[in-house]
Amino acid sequence: MSDLSFKQKNCYQELSEQEQETMNRFCEEYKDFLTCAKTERFGVQYAVRIAAQNGYKPFEYGKAYQPGDKIYLIQKQKAAIFAHIGQEPMENGFHIVAAHMDCPRLDIKVNPLYEKSGLAIFKTHYYGGILKYQWVTIPLMLLGIVYKKDGTEIEINIGSEKNDPVFCITDLLPHLGKDQAKKSLNAAFTGEDLNLLVGSKPDQTEEENDSVKQAILKLLKEKYDLSEEDFFTAELSAVPAECARDLGFDRSMILSFGQDDRVCAFPAFTALMQTTTPKQTAVCVLADREEVGSMGITGLRSAYMSDFLEELCLYAGQNFRKALANSSAISSDVTAAYDPNYESAFEAMNTAFLNKGCAINKFTGAGGKSGSSEADARFIAQLCALFDQNHVVYQFGELGKVDQGGGGTVSQFIADRNIEVVDIGVPVLSMHAPYEVTAKSDVYMLYKACLAFYAQ
Repeated sequence: MSDLSFKQKNCYQELSEQEQETMNRFCEEYKDFLTCAKTERFGVQYAVRIAAQNGYKPFEYGKAYQPGDKIYLIQKQKAAIFAHIGQEPMENGFHIVAAHMDCPRLDIKVNPLYEKSGLAIFKTHYYGGILKYQWVTIPLMLLGIVYKKDGTEIEINIGSEKNDPVFCITDLLPHLGKDQAKKSLNAAFTGEDLNLLVGSKPDQTEEENDSVKQAILKLLKEKYDLSEEDFFTAELSAVPAECARDLGFDRSMILSFGQDDRVCAFPAFTALMQTTTPKQTAVCVLADREEVGSMGITGLRSAYMSDFLEELCLYAGQNFRKALANSSAISSDVTAAYDPNYESAFEAMNTAFLNKGCAINKFTGAGGKSGSSEADARFIAQLCALFDQNHVVYQFGELGKVDQGGGGTVSQFIADRNIEVVDIGVPVLSMHAPYEVTAKSDVYMLYKACLAFYAQ
């Protein structure tokens, strides 16, 4: 009797030596992207630069676009939309892939600088869901932008160059940590404890009780033309300083900060750049604010994506609502990869694994499927057929055990626009940690999936 059971493929069973070389080149580009795009603002800058090299032009309101036109819209320098106008009428629908560029990090508070016991310190406010203990003692860099009252913009990038200084959050030595060890992780490391050490050298001309702070303020003024008041109008973040690296003896994995969700943003964007003549208008959305619920003017609860698509339809003489109803989308976000060190948190039969391909999540949310849309079964079947035709290795997963927790994506906000959508992303180990782990083969398979989706 024949075996009728399903057997999950490993990506390497499907990849020839030649395609593995292509995969490795792709992942080298991805690592370069991770290293230079450590905030959503830098990510948008990178994407716009590459798009311009591929013939994309800034979007103009009130202009009728023709098949073959390539355009982009920047939303407040922290999100962006790219579109390649297809051969078919827009009423036939858009093919949309949406990923987010923001990730968990430490933001610098509005009034951050103080001195205590001869040390200069920045106060921080964590962004997104983090395990606070993971952020202590590691080298951190400072990135962001300062807007001065006179309109001047000052870009801050300290820690990316070899000779740049870095910063860190200190921790208690184990010899004195008996009381700390008795506490829960949340109690032992609180948000107000995540203070960034930024200096210790006093200014000899100042009074002793404030001399280190004054020395730092003088340095900031001399090097960056920043006063203490300028922090009020600044967007500054502390992020891990190390670059993206190969992981493992076999170099099969990537270790880096910010892979949730730039590991999906890069394949989605790159696939669009390599799409030549799409039948339906192909759209890539690089969103912001997903890690805090997608609220805000750069998050996908905002109207900028809908407004952009409506403008395209309006000046092409196409019915916008019909276009949305005929559209399909991939919400490209990461999912938890099975971790043998913490197997009790997972249900192995319905969890994604490294090297088993891009992961389809029929639903996300938490508990009783709350906080997410659920993809239509017919739509999933169509995508699976498409992926099979294009030799894309894929798997299905959920975010851990039902009662363990959960999480959402931007899919629900795309579905709110009456667009058919499913979550497809990359499995990640140590998700939301300062350094996350992905498998190169899964990253490459997501790229192939997006390429097939745009081109269909």
